[in-house]
Amino acid sequence: MGKTKKISKKGFKSKTNRELEIENDEPTTSSDIVFKINTMEEDEKEDDSDLEDEDELHNDQDEVKRPEIKINVAMWDLKQCDPKRCTGRKLVRMGLCRLLKLGQSFGGIVLTPVATHCVSPADREIALKSGIAVVDCSWNKLEETPFHKMKGKHLRLLPYTVAANPVNYGTPCKLSCVEAIAAAMKILGLDDAFELYLSKFKWGLSFGNLNEELLEEYSKCSNSEQILQIQSQFMNKSTIMAQERNLDLPPSESESDTE
Repeated sequence: MGKTKKISKKGFKSKTNRELEIENDEPTTSSDIVFKINTMEEDEKEDDSDLEDEDELHNDQDEVKRPEIKINVAMWDLKQCDPKRCTGRKLVRMGLCRLLKLGQSFGGIVLTPVATHCVSPADREIALKSGIAVVDCSWNKLEETPFHKMKGKHLRLLPYTVAANPVNYGTPCKLSCVEAIAAAMKILGLDDAFELYLSKFKWGLSFGNLNEELLEEYSKCSNSEQILQIQSQFMNKSTIMAQERNLDLPPSESESDTE
C-alpha cells in the first residue's frame, strides 16, 4: 500500500442530538440531510477497562474552523451487544447518531447482511437525499435478528474490508458501527465525514490504514458490479499471496522424517 493520508482529528463541528432530530424518515431539504448507519457489533467477552482504553473517544479541542459537515447517522439498536463496546451508542451520546425504532421504515441506504447488492458511488444521491442506516446487532445472533422489521427501499451490503476495532482487529468484515459508517461514507465519496467519524476513536486511524487502498478502489467504481469485481480481484490476489507464503515455509519435522 501507498503512504496513508493522516486523518485529521481537529476542527470538526459536530451537531447535538437536538439539532440532528428530524420529524420525518425521509428528509427532503438539504438542511435535513441524514446519514443513518447501523452495523453488527461482535458480542465477545473482554476486559472492560482495557476496552475502554482502546475505545476512548477523542474530544474536539481545536477551535480552527472547518467546513460544517451536516450528517445525521442513525441505527436500529437490537440491544444485543455490550453497551460499553458499542461504538454506535457512543456516537449517539456524542450527537453524531440517532436511533430508529424497530419497525420504522427508512428511505435511504440501509446497510444490512440480508441485502443483495453492494453499496457503491452510484448510491451517493440516495444517501445525500435520504441518508444511510445500519443495523446494530451481534454477529453471533444474526439468526435471531428480525431484519424484516427494519424496512428500507435501498438495502445494501458493505464490500470486503478488515476490522480495526479492539474486539475483532484483523478480522474480515466484522466491523463495528463506526467502521461500517466510515466505510460507506468513503465509498460514497464523503471523505470529510469519513475522517470525522474515525477521529472520534483512538483506534479509528487504524481502520483507514488497513483498508486505504481497497476503499480508494471502491470509491472509483461506478456501480455495485464494479465493486464486486474489485473485491474479487483483491481476494484472489490475497489467496495467491497466502499460497506463495506457504511455499516459502520450511518443511515441518514430520515431513522431514518421511523424506
